[in-house]
Amino acid sequence: MTTVTNPNAVLDRLAGWQQQLRAQFPIIANNPELAYLDSAATSQKPQAVLDAVTDYLTTANANAARGSYPWATATTAHIESARQRVRTALGDTGFDSGVEFVDGTSSGLRAVAGWLADLLVDGDEIIVPFGDHEANLRPWLDLRDDLSRRGIRVTVLPMPVDPASGDYDHRALPSLISERTRFIAVTHVHHVFGADMNVHRVRAAAGPEVLICMDAAQSVGHRPVSVAELDVDFLVFSGHKMLALPGVGAVWARNRRGPRFAVRGWTGTPNTAGIISLTAAFDWLDAAGPADIGAWTSALSARLTGGLTGLEGVRVLGCQNSLAADAPVQRRESIVTFRHARVRSDDLGFVLADEGIMVRADNHCQAGRRSDDHAVRVSVHIYNIPEEIDRVLEVVRRCEGTAS
Repeated sequence: MTTVTNPNAVLDRLAGWQQQLRAQFPIIANNPELAYLDSAATSQKPQAVLDAVTDYLTTANANAARGSYPWATATTAHIESARQRVRTALGDTGFDSGVEFVDGTSSGLRAVAGWLADLLVDGDEIIVPFGDHEANLRPWLDLRDDLSRRGIRVTVLPMPVDPASGDYDHRALPSLISERTRFIAVTHVHHVFGADMNVHRVRAAAGPEVLICMDAAQSVGHRPVSVAELDVDFLVFSGHKMLALPGVGAVWARNRRGPRFAVRGWTGTPNTAGIISLTAAFDWLDAAGPADIGAWTSALSARLTGGLTGLEGVRVLGCQNSLAADAPVQRRESIVTFRHARVRSDDLGFVLADEGIMVRADNHCQAGRRSDDHAVRVSVHIYNIPEEIDRVLEVVRRCEGTAS
C-alpha cells in the first residue's frame, strides 16, 4: 500500500534522481516531444536491459540444457541463475520454492490452473475475482468447465469486494470459506483502478490451508513486492510490464501446500533472451530503488487525480476517498482511469494522441464489464515526469470548452 500525503514534495525530492533514470531509456530520450503513458500495457526498456540481451545474443546464444559445449552450458547457467534472481527480487527468504518461466501472466495463470486441475475433486470450491483482469478470471472458469465435462463439479465463487474502497472485502471473505474451499485467486494491483487490493489480509481471512494465487502483473517492477509478507502460494508476472522483453514471465511457487508445482507437458526451448532481460531488469530496478520508484509513480498518479477532480464532468474510477492531492489515504499505484461525461473515451484518446500523448482508451480487458464500458487509462513508470501529467490535464481541460 502506498500513501502520499504531499505528492509535490515527493516529486521535488526525487526530481534529480528521476532525471538520471529517465535518461537511461533510449526510446524516451529520443522522443522528448512524446509522452508515453501506457506502461500498464507494456513498459519501456532501459539501456542496461537492451545491452544485456545484445551481449548474450552476440556472445553465448545457444539452446539451454541440450548441449555440452560452452555456449549451451553458459545459457543453462544463465537460466538457473535467473530463477534465483526472481526469488531474490520477490523477497523469497529460504522457502522451498520453484520458479518456472512462461510466456507472461496469462500463460502463467493457465499453468497454475492446469496444476490445480489434478487436485480438485467433486464438490470442491474456489474463489476468484470477477472484476479484475480477464486473465485472472477466464482460466478458473475454463478449469471449472473442463472438470465438469469429466464429471467433476467445482463451484466458483466471486471474491467479495468492498463497494466503498474497491478493495477485497476481507471481512466478508470468511463467510465464503468452507471445508471444501481449496483455492483463491487474487490480484495485487488492479489494472484499471490502480488500487493495492490488500492481498496481505487475505491469508488471515482464508485460513492456513487454502491455496492463494496472486496476479502481480501491475506490481512487480513498479514497487517492492515481498512473498514473505503476502503469504501467497503462487505469484505470477509478465516481463514486458517490468522493463524486460515481451514474451516472458514467471510463476513463483512456494511449494508448501499441495504437490510441487511444475508446468504441464513438454516445455520446449525457453525464451532465453527474454529470461536474460528479466535478470537485467531486476538488477536495474534494484539499483534504482523499488521503494522510490513506487513513491514517484504514486506521486504522479496523485498529481493527476488531484487535477482531474477539479474538472467538471470528469470522474476518476475507483475509490473516491483518495482523489484530492492532499488525501492521506491509499494512493493509486501508477494507474489512473477516468471518464468524461460528454466526451467519448475513444475520442479523447485520439485527441491526446494528436497532442503526442499515448494512453489506453478502451475497455481494458476488465472481466465482467460490458464491451462498451470504455474509459481513459493513464499509467506511468519511472521515466514519466510531472510535465507529462500536466499535458494530460491541459488537454482534458480544453475538451471542457469544446464538448457539446
